[in-house]
Amino acid sequence: MNKPDLTPEQIIQTLNWRYATKKFDPDKKIPDDVWKALEQSLVLAPSSFGMQPWKFFVVRNLDLREQLVEYSFNQTTVAEASHLVVLAIKKDIGVDDIPHYIDRVSEVRNVPKDKLEGLTNLIKGYLRDPPFPLQPDKWSAKQVYLALGFFLHSAALLGIDTCAMEGFVPSKYNEILGLSKQGYSAVVLCTAGYRAEDDDAADKSKVRYPTEEVVSYID
Repeated sequence: MNKPDLTPEQIIQTLNWRYATKKFDPDKKIPDDVWKALEQSLVLAPSSFGMQPWKFFVVRNLDLREQLVEYSFNQTTVAEASHLVVLAIKKDIGVDDIPHYIDRVSEVRNVPKDKLEGLTNLIKGYLRDPPFPLQPDKWSAKQVYLALGFFLHSAALLGIDTCAMEGFVPSKYNEILGLSKQGYSAVVLCTAGYRAEDDDAADKSKVRYPTEEVVSYID
């Protein structure tokens, strides 16, 4: 597979263009082909051991989205944006989840499962006796944020506006969307669509510390 034909300048340009969109145009929807690419940015995101302890719920029901505004600190963007994604963890992931992943590795890479015993034992050892205190749900949440980062950057490359949101009540989202019954719990939200012309946040300068303050080289 050939590497993407993007210049360093293009990457920086898209990162500068991206901002946390505060007001979306509710009449502009993401085209299906563009959305499918963004969907794949979530699917293809990295995770520790490749375990993918997550599920991404795309809420298309507008009545539900209106209902969720109350539990999003009254941020109407959850209803106005073209798409609302609820990034959730699989609750209490552990050694019982390993066989499903190993089955998938065997299927995709056409490797007999007995040849994957080393990988199986590696993951089991980590989950059973980690090198540091391990709380499965917190570990899974870290993986979800990797997927969020992939989604945000991919959206910027495609000219899609986004806003990552922690300002919501997870327990209410879990209840209203039926996530708990499926063994999942909401961690973070991301709205996606097109900025409204009168979104004042679009013209504000991006505030970042100087590079030399946050990047250090150790030679």
